[in-house]
Amino acid sequence: MAVAAAAALLTAVTSGLAVTAAPSMAAACTGYVALTFDDGPTAGNTTTLINTLKAAGVRATFFNVGQNVQANPALAKAQRDAGMWVGNHSWTHPHMTQLSQAQMTSEISQTQQAIQQATGEAPKLFRPPYLESNATLRAVEAQFGLTEINADVDSQDWNNASTDQIVQNASRLQAGQSILMHDWPANTVAAIPRIVSNLSSRGLCAGMISPATGRAVAPDGGQPTTPPPTTAPPTTAPPSTPPPTTPPPSTPPPDPSGTCTATYRLVSSWTGGFQGEVTVSSTRAVSGWTVRMTLAGGQSISNVWNGVATGSTGAVSIRNAAYNGTLNAGGSTTFGFLANGSSSPAPSGITCAGS
Repeated sequence: MAVAAAAALLTAVTSGLAVTAAPSMAAACTGYVALTFDDGPTAGNTTTLINTLKAAGVRATFFNVGQNVQANPALAKAQRDAGMWVGNHSWTHPHMTQLSQAQMTSEISQTQQAIQQATGEAPKLFRPPYLESNATLRAVEAQFGLTEINADVDSQDWNNASTDQIVQNASRLQAGQSILMHDWPANTVAAIPRIVSNLSSRGLCAGMISPATGRAVAPDGGQPTTPPPTTAPPTTAPPSTPPPTTPPPSTPPPDPSGTCTATYRLVSSWTGGFQGEVTVSSTRAVSGWTVRMTLAGGQSISNVWNGVATGSTGAVSIRNAAYNGTLNAGGSTTFGFLANGSSSPAPSGITCAGS
């Protein structure tokens, strides 16, 4: 969708005109991302947000706060009726890791019930407030069959980011990833047409979050299919006896110096914790990668997504998850983590090895 056309659709929505959702461009999709909105539903905001998404021809995931659903059940139903997906974001939006297991259970249970009563379906996804999690919380989530969803990209809309900044942050989205946005900022609503236009220009479309993997997939739960390459017929007949070939090595060669790099970025911090993100880049094709880094004293990793951690304090290593180990030459991926302790100093000695 062109930016001008998308902006016109937004103008139509905000002026109260009836708008027909734009047709899906699934045929052009080479990958899917998840647009997610936290903290709703809220009177005066949710309806405009839904209409803007519909006008842009996209579906999104709403992580609702239980008390807000109780106060605005019709808006939660409107989310569902518009084809959006509804997830659990706790009852009162507390710091869940500071609660007892019984309190965690109450927060999640009440929200499950409120959403099911409003929409007719219990959520399958849970986003912890402030993206804070621990083993106790994940055990409670499992009791309700919930998949924990964090975020690969933070729009910073909660931090008064401008529309331009939100659009710029969203431009980092890669296939399979999700972006954290919120129900209430006006700048977020204004950014949606431009976000969708940018995604479309890169062959990406908005999809759903798979409860099985926590990754963005097609709205029907599938993945984009790539047609097999066509091979031109040979111009000359092949020799009757093929030339000898050298068998490939049984194990991948060691990673040459400088072909795999890892770059750390502080996403956000709060008293007693922070969220970090590491971008892994490779100048050659690799089938797997491992990042090593050293945490400062008092820092400990409590949760990792898009990677598998060994160790949580001091020297730790994070290897690729099952779905993001393969990188083409010049390709990159990201993983994120939550950590306890001060965000300063940043993790040191960050190295990357590919295979």
